[in-house]
Amino acid sequence: MLQSLYDRTLSLADHPRALWALAAVSFIESSFFPIPPDVLMIPMILAAPSRAWLIALVALVSSVMGGLLGYAIGSFAFEQIGEPILTSLGKADAVAEFSTRFNDFGFWAVLGAGITPFPYKVITIMSGFTGMPLATFMATSVLARGIRFFLVAALLRSFGAPIRDFIEKRLGLITTLFLTLLFGGFLIVRYL
Repeated sequence: MLQSLYDRTLSLADHPRALWALAAVSFIESSFFPIPPDVLMIPMILAAPSRAWLIALVALVSSVMGGLLGYAIGSFAFEQIGEPILTSLGKADAVAEFSTRFNDFGFWAVLGAGITPFPYKVITIMSGFTGMPLATFMATSVLARGIRFFLVAALLRSFGAPIRDFIEKRLGLITTLFLTLLFGGFLIVRYL
């Protein structure tokens, strides 16, 4: 079923209104849709490299706006839906503990999820649920999603089709390693 959804999403890249499709996919991926916007971005940029920056900008703006929907779900609908389920499972205390830790690392959590393949929607919802300051959430989302989408656009614009395999299979791993080293460096400086 997921492969079918992936294939249908990919087919939108050839549609005359592909930018609108990208905007829609980027928006809903930030709060509940399982397919990342890269599925559309990559073939769109390969087909029209001169539009790479526009395509990345559409993905960025739509993704951050969709992140606001995820934030709102966490802020306004979590108590009605999520908390009763977690209480019935005996996990209400675990959520409280997680929310305290999440806000301690909120900037890094949003940055990491916004750049890496980690589902951004989980972070958008948890950001709203834990009451992360909206300004912090928005600024970090713009930074993280901007890095991700413009990096993909720059690589595709510069190297074309040969870099596609790297982006689809290895970019997430390299970005995750980079963020781990960066975060580790900050911890070493802080505690030494």
